[in-house]
Amino acid sequence: MSVPRATMRLQFHRGFTFAQAASLAPYFSSLGISHIYSSPIMTARPGSLHGYDMIDATHVSAELGGEEGLRRLVRELRRHDLGLIVDIVPNHMAVDRGNAWWMDVLARGRNSRYAKYFDIDWSPADPSLRGKVLLPILGRPYGMALAAGEIALGLDESRQPVVRHFDQALPLSVECTDGLDRDSLAEISAGSVAGLQRLHALLERQHYRLAWWECANDKINWRRFFDVNELAAVRVENDEVFEAVHAALFRLYAAGLIDGVRIDHIDGLSLPGKYCRQLRARLHALERQRPPDCPTGPAYFVVEKILAHDEQLPKSWETDGTTGYDFMNEISLLQHDSAGEHPLNSLWRQISGRADNFKTEEERSRRTILQRSFASQLEAVIDTLCEIAQGDLTTRDISRAALRRSVTEILVQFPVYRIYAQVGDSSQADVAALSQAVLRAAKSCLPGDRRLVEQLARWLIGERIRTDTDPLQGIALTRFQQLSAPLSAKAVEDTACYRYGRLISRNDVGFDPGRLACSTAEFHDRMLMRRKNFPHALLATATHDHKRGEDVRARLAVLSEIAEEWGERLERWIELSAEQFAATVGGPIPDAADRAMLFQTLVGTWPMNLETADQASMKEFAKRITAWQQKSLREAKLQSDWSAPNEAYECGAERFVSWLFAAPTLLLTEIAGFARRVAPAGAVNSLAQVLAKLTAPGVPDLYQGTEYWDFSLVDPDNRVPVDFAARQRLPAASAIASMAENWTDGRIKQFVIARVLAARKKTPELYAEGDYVPLQTAGTLARHVIAFARVLPGATAITLMCRHPARLLGGEQAIAIAKDNWKDTRILLPPDIQSGELVDVLNGAEIRASRTALEAAQVFAGVPVALLTARAS
Repeated sequence: MSVPRATMRLQFHRGFTFAQAASLAPYFSSLGISHIYSSPIMTARPGSLHGYDMIDATHVSAELGGEEGLRRLVRELRRHDLGLIVDIVPNHMAVDRGNAWWMDVLARGRNSRYAKYFDIDWSPADPSLRGKVLLPILGRPYGMALAAGEIALGLDESRQPVVRHFDQALPLSVECTDGLDRDSLAEISAGSVAGLQRLHALLERQHYRLAWWECANDKINWRRFFDVNELAAVRVENDEVFEAVHAALFRLYAAGLIDGVRIDHIDGLSLPGKYCRQLRARLHALERQRPPDCPTGPAYFVVEKILAHDEQLPKSWETDGTTGYDFMNEISLLQHDSAGEHPLNSLWRQISGRADNFKTEEERSRRTILQRSFASQLEAVIDTLCEIAQGDLTTRDISRAALRRSVTEILVQFPVYRIYAQVGDSSQADVAALSQAVLRAAKSCLPGDRRLVEQLARWLIGERIRTDTDPLQGIALTRFQQLSAPLSAKAVEDTACYRYGRLISRNDVGFDPGRLACSTAEFHDRMLMRRKNFPHALLATATHDHKRGEDVRARLAVLSEIAEEWGERLERWIELSAEQFAATVGGPIPDAADRAMLFQTLVGTWPMNLETADQASMKEFAKRITAWQQKSLREAKLQSDWSAPNEAYECGAERFVSWLFAAPTLLLTEIAGFARRVAPAGAVNSLAQVLAKLTAPGVPDLYQGTEYWDFSLVDPDNRVPVDFAARQRLPAASAIASMAENWTDGRIKQFVIARVLAARKKTPELYAEGDYVPLQTAGTLARHVIAFARVLPGATAITLMCRHPARLLGGEQAIAIAKDNWKDTRILLPPDIQSGELVDVLNGAEIRASRTALEAAQVFAGVPVALLTARAS
């Protein structure tokens, strides 16, 4: 396999096309990138800004440039020795009139050749939906929408009769279109009582059932992506569907246009392991068809998978690893200070009145989301379990209500996204995860349900009930597993993470907010495991899905080092904001918990060099914060909600932000001053974070634009256009010390990236295959230094970073640590690592090590990060 040295994630849309990316190929190459890693490129909904709402899996998006534009992009990439990895979406497609497969299902029902393509239950418990697809697209109850004339008949562009609902055009069933001319359409659509009755009768004969959008979570009979009514799940476990969904991908790979794939939401699939092995085999079979000038070896292949603490990606899937959320979590844990945990817990509990234990918040969120977003999917699980129970004399007395209660408790306590057990086949990891959930569920359930919880544990782990129930049990396992994954995503990432504000730098995709920090030893252990199991997995620190930019998290991590001081500041701001707002504006104010998270956000995202007197920049910043705040409130689902926005509360919150930014109040001046004070330590964390990513075992991934400081927030803020024109002017400096003087402009980060990637390019095998060797530290500030080496026979690279820098910096706006502060701190070199003359990649300085150690004062003379390289004589 041609392992990427480094990737850059690009978000394609009609505002950033293949042609624009092609023009940037020289820049990507000069930065040291080896592969572009693109967002989905197949045809998505018109105007899509992300590509995950695919409507045609068989054609490259015309908005992006079409296949010819893709070919031109690849030719330009090849000219600069760059490859292409594409994001693919096998789990779902958009429910859209442009989706020919979906529209054929609506027109022909279960007789459509594409009926098997979507995960539709054609025989649900609700008799009104048998043989039909629920379409929850109406803005009000069906009868009201019908009476208001919001549902009517018309003709589409090809003069075919359709059902119209505003901009929606739905096909009529084949059986209903005969004899329908313009006159009969007008008669049926007439607003008379008779006309409405005829229209209703016609609608009742369709293969779909129109419904109010609010009933979707309770009644929907097809699996969605999470709880999104516009995205229908695809059944790629069916071989015909698998080939149809991937046909274009296989053709592009065989033609040498792409070199690897990233699989979106692997846990949404029915059989993720089977899918990955099948895809690997198909790509492998196509390798011999690729042009001779293409990179040789297997395709690069990673999956988007959220791993819980101590969970491992199954090696049996035959992938190269994950997309890097796990590394993002690991480096974040390393940069937080465990000493801050107790004071931060107390602070959050006191300010919010909510639990300081994230697990409590998670359990509450799981219960809420299961009922409000996945009630229909839960009932589908219960349907199959009821049928299993009724088929045996020993279990026929188990009630549906008891099953629902018990399954709910297991799901609420589930420690991972999902398990992968099949009937008669489960892994140790499956058993461990389910056992943990069942143990907790047995404590939280009704005493009388404990025996049933234990019974369900045996069924859900795949313990064979009876041979004749294997197919039904298999359905039950699949439904349960495809429910636990989206429940985890929506309850944890999209709800609890917006409710729990102990320190929001630990609230992100793939993180466990309940864990604040880890030890240096744990970090090293995880890197050793990474080197052993998945040495070529992606290493991410920012993504299109992150909640906060990588440098926001790095800055906020500093607060864990100064938790007592931060607590005093935050309590003052909570009190001061209430007093000043009441005195100047009056009216409702966001509650203390929401203000606490707002103030953290302001500290973490305050732009470098932003002055409160700069009205234009302040206005733009306030706009971003207001948009983030609205989304945060709705995702938390406490004071407001997407489905039922609390306009009064949201208006009050928006008015509060407007007041805060309207003039340089004492409060805002204090927040800005505090943000500037912690910014240098945050920048040191940021440089350490990027250096670790570039040199740890794995493939470093840069998200577009993060070559400079990344103070973005959750989407859409993290998907705004990137100023590549500025970034193409790579720093001409030869040493990092000169960049450090103007560190606030972000070019120092780009300098580190370019220098380290140049070193990777010189010795790619060292970083791709080299051993990972943790280095011990000693002396006064030993705990403030992280060091490791990458080692191969004949080549060594030593990564050195500062940890917890807040108290080491001089308090000035500088990121250098005074030489005298390091005192006797040193990095110990084991005998098997070449000592003697070393060269610092970042400043070109020669570092002469003793036989046993490196002096921290010497290696951190300019800035507290260094990469030393040496070759054996």
